Amino acid sequence: MKRILYTLFTLWMIATLVFMMTTVLPGSAAHMILGQSATEERVAVVEEELGLDEPIHVRYVDWLSGVVTGDWGESFMYKTPVFGVIWPRLMRTAQLAVFATLFVIAVSIPVGVIAAANHEEGLDYGISGFSYIAVSIPEFVSGTLLLLLLAGPPLNLFPTGGYTAPGESLGDWLSHLVLPSLTLAFLLLAHVMRQTRAAVIDALQSEYVRAARVKGLPEWVVLFKHALRNGLLPTITIIALNFGWMMGSLVVVEEVFNYPGLGQLIVQAINNRDVPLIQMAILIPTGTYVFANLGADILYAYLDSRIEFGKGS
Repeated sequence: MKRILYTLFTLWMIATLVFMMTTVLPGSAAHMILGQSATEERVAVVEEELGLDEPIHVRYVDWLSGVVTGDWGESFMYKTPVFGVIWPRLMRTAQLAVFATLFVIAVSIPVGVIAAANHEEGLDYGISGFSYIAVSIPEFVSGTLLLLLLAGPPLNLFPTGGYTAPGESLGDWLSHLVLPSLTLAFLLLAHVMRQTRAAVIDALQSEYVRAARVKGLPEWVVLFKHALRNGLLPTITIIALNFGWMMGSLVVVEEVFNYPGLGQLIVQAINNRDVPLIQMAILIPTGTYVFANLGADILYAYLDSRIEFGKGS
């Protein structure tokens, strides 16, 4: 219960910070709508229509109550409710995040186990070297390299950017997801690989693994059933936390691949001083990170019977 209350308090603090940051943004939303040559009288009329002339504490209470009730206001830029603008973009962004996470799980955990099984051998050094290089490459660099290698001549395997809805063409939808998903997954792949390797190496030195080997169990059973099962607990936390981190990396990735998701929408909203859109477009990814953290704690407690979620945190 304490952990849930702490999560709610964190969300409130984040929401308050987002509101304060957007309040002090340079430039005027009214000027962005009317143009820089607009008269002060016309600007004052628009600010009154948008509620920007209200005291800051009144705007804060109105906005926070709207966040809770689902009334997110109206976009200055699109002249439609913020929810209707964000929802399709959020779904496209979620597709990227889910594809990237599935790729990370499918690749990094087995590779981490292989590295642990070959500890301090050539294969382990090679995998570790790759992970150290991968964590040092920014998303815009890895994304650009993937575009040059796989989307450009002579291969031309994937489109250079854009988006196709799955209802229009399933094949095109998947092909447009591959490169941005791989870019998102690249850095997380290295983190999870290293965490899995370290956790399995530690588990291989435990008494229950020695007992399993004494029983004559095959090495693959020892690795995947005993060592990996117990070593997965910290890895789960890394995956959950980095799922939220991926939401924050989307601005760069979506700009590189011209992908019409939430990250690209944030850039457009900031450029146009669309305050209601900026607030929710930033609050959603940060809120996702907080809930991913909470979900990791709950799952960790479920998998490890020694942890009592309700009492221990």
